[in-house]
Amino acid sequence: MNHQEALVPHFGVSTPPASSSGMSCDCLAHRLGNAADQPDRVRRYASDLTDAEWHVVRPLLPVPAWLNGQGGRPEGFCHRPMLDAVRYLVAEGVRWARLPADFPTWRAVYRFFRRWRDNGLVKELYDRLRARLRELAGRKKEPTAAIIDSQSVKGDATVPAATRGFDAGKRINGRKRHIAVDTLGLLLVVMVTAASVSDRDAGRDLLQRLRAHCRAVTLVWADGGYTGWLVEFAHAVLAPALAVVKRPDDVRGFTVLPRRWVVERSFAHLIGARRLARDYESRTDSSEAMAWWAASITATRRLARQGTPTPRRHISQPTPAAA
Repeated sequence: MNHQEALVPHFGVSTPPASSSGMSCDCLAHRLGNAADQPDRVRRYASDLTDAEWHVVRPLLPVPAWLNGQGGRPEGFCHRPMLDAVRYLVAEGVRWARLPADFPTWRAVYRFFRRWRDNGLVKELYDRLRARLRELAGRKKEPTAAIIDSQSVKGDATVPAATRGFDAGKRINGRKRHIAVDTLGLLLVVMVTAASVSDRDAGRDLLQRLRAHCRAVTLVWADGGYTGWLVEFAHAVLAPALAVVKRPDDVRGFTVLPRRWVVERSFAHLIGARRLARDYESRTDSSEAMAWWAASITATRRLARQGTPTPRRHISQPTPAAA
């Protein structure tokens, strides 16, 4: 094993101790890259990583390609302000060129976002955050059940005609987000299509992605928009059973439906990020990445608030009755 492999901080490999040179950060870009040449940034925005969040995120960060010997030059910016910059853009909905001046240059932040999008690093980070949250809740790391649903959002003028459409039911011209979540409301799969794509047609691809990513899932709940041939397709081709939770015919107005409220809550958390209030991205994979970033903000805050993992519950044996 060479020197670079010994520095990789994941998959059970130990990390080197932090330098004693008085660095304010011990991320890889500081210790092994060129980030030490940049001045420290004062955290001042609500979307910034707190010290508790950074303590959670730091060991879960994916290893950069240059450290794995895959080419490229060492990073010139600390990971923490780069994460803060993307989180600010997602939370506040600003344009790339309108990022505040105390962040790294917006072109550098966009290159960081693009690299994480193209290599699936933001999804990888969220998967690790989700595993930690499930462990804290006393659940297994891999879920066995999921809930799917869709959400139509208006598309900005930056959304090209090739990837946008009109949702006649919601009367929205734009795109549609399709997500799968576990029973805790944590994201499993995100897929973005034109708003004109039906739930059943998109559901087929969504379930295929879910099956490829979470093979332990054996049951999926959905609403009435997924009835019909998709139920047979899910059972015959993909193995997981698709259970449709329908709205009672005799109920008017708002009502909480079993299981479906979990995914609706997840959509509410996502739409709280202003960048997701409508779709501004020219590419659908950028829209999907924005959803992963928005979900990661909620995940890191939840992890920072919680303590040690909850012990698994065991069924106690009944005590014999007293004579």
